[in-house]
Amino acid sequence: MTAPAHRANPIPNILTGLRLFAGVVMFLILAGATSGFPFADQWMSPDDQFALYRTGFWIFVIAASTDWFDGWLARRWNATSSWGAILDPIADKVLTTGAILGVLTSGSVPQIIIPCGLILFREFAVSALRETMAGRIELPVTLAAKWKTTLQMVALGCQLFARNWDGFGLSFEYLDEFQFFSDVLIWLAAIITLWTGWQYFREARRQMRAI
Repeated sequence: MTAPAHRANPIPNILTGLRLFAGVVMFLILAGATSGFPFADQWMSPDDQFALYRTGFWIFVIAASTDWFDGWLARRWNATSSWGAILDPIADKVLTTGAILGVLTSGSVPQIIIPCGLILFREFAVSALRETMAGRIELPVTLAAKWKTTLQMVALGCQLFARNWDGFGLSFEYLDEFQFFSDVLIWLAAIITLWTGWQYFREARRQMRAI
């Protein structure tokens, strides 16, 4: 009698899927809070907009925390899967892209437009590389790329927090220092993001030469 096939625990993949969904919802909330929802902004007071932006911030924080948690659960329960490996980087990119666009919609951060753009260009370039080279070469996620994602999310979380500074009742006396710290983080994230992107393209070129 054949033993029944082992079925992996679906919770890690569910968390990853929720992170992907949360990235889209977070962007819509952040964009709506700063730019106004069509046909609804006339009924929204400034307090409502600030409340929405805080909601977007908390969605980002909770969703970003699942990036570590779902991977930890998958390893602990031996529930890693091909679908999870595909979905996880997509969810990370959606969350990161949504946060970047949400921050930029505030219109008050011209000093980080360049690093944000560089991060987006790198993410799209590496995704295109993986898609065009699928089946010919293998580009597993590196440890540096995982730390890159963590730094991106911390930097973007700080940027969103700075946009919510007065909403948390904090003194404006320290806002400039915190904003400078947040800007340094986003520039550092951009530099590491470009470096890991170069690593992927270098590895792709090496493997293509060996074919």
